[in-house]
Amino acid sequence: MDGREFTRRVKRYAKSAGLEFRFVSGQGKGSHGMLYLDGRMVVVKRSELSKGLLAGMLKELRIPKERF
Repeated sequence: MDGREFTRRVKRYAKSAGLEFRFVSGQGKGSHGMLYLDGRMVVVKRSELSKGLLAGMLKELRIPKERF
């Protein structure tokens, strides 16, 4: 999964859970952006995400793997 797909899925999750979602591409360095979900934040790169990085970002955002 790449960063764009991750962002789309988080946005879909936020909408279904009624959470505030925001992605700001200008705040990241290079091809990175800042994703905000209900007061929590992660840096998302636009290229391919490893399984470990994906799991860490889900944990940071407190999104259950089952719902993602």
